[in-house]
Amino acid sequence: MTRLDPFYLITGDAAELERMVPLGVRLVQLRAKDMAAPELRRQIARARDVCARHGAQLVVNDYWELALELDCNFVHLGQEDMDAADFDALRRAGIRFGLSTHDEAELERALSHGPDYVALGPVYPTLLKKMKWGPQGLERVTRWKAMAGDTPLVGIGGLTVDRLPGLFAAGADSAAVVTDIQRAEDPVARCRDWIAATREMAA
Repeated sequence: MTRLDPFYLITGDAAELERMVPLGVRLVQLRAKDMAAPELRRQIARARDVCARHGAQLVVNDYWELALELDCNFVHLGQEDMDAADFDALRRAGIRFGLSTHDEAELERALSHGPDYVALGPVYPTLLKKMKWGPQGLERVTRWKAMAGDTPLVGIGGLTVDRLPGLFAAGADSAAVVTDIQRAEDPVARCRDWIAATREMAA
């Protein structure tokens, strides 16, 4: 199983991705929402090319068919997306995939597909979107890692640099970050803080 970078940036726009990746981001998800099909294709293609230039791994959220079409090699799927995804087609194309989980039934379902990682969230209260699940907490992170075994575990939801040591100590392999960077007064500086903190902990 391939090791994930400990810092997993999530961004909703290719222009923002283009600003952040050159800072040293190695793993980034493009989570593009509410876009017309032509713009969505442009966003994914632009993100793909930026990541290729800088040696970063791009993960396309949701749009596995476009990932196939645009020659991207990693996708992230939520539980609903898994219902329609053609996992055999992804495997034939050599596309890796990570899967969202929120409870044990979802974790078991995700692990049955042999994913390249599973994500657990929200670990802490999150402002990103309304969810039917409350904060999972660090004890569940530890339990998820025990159940996932060698499959890398990504923690997401309400993460800050200060909470990073606890997340990793609980068993997470990577920290997915959205709001703490997007809502920072200086997102570029905050992204640099995350890169430095995760590299120090992974050293």
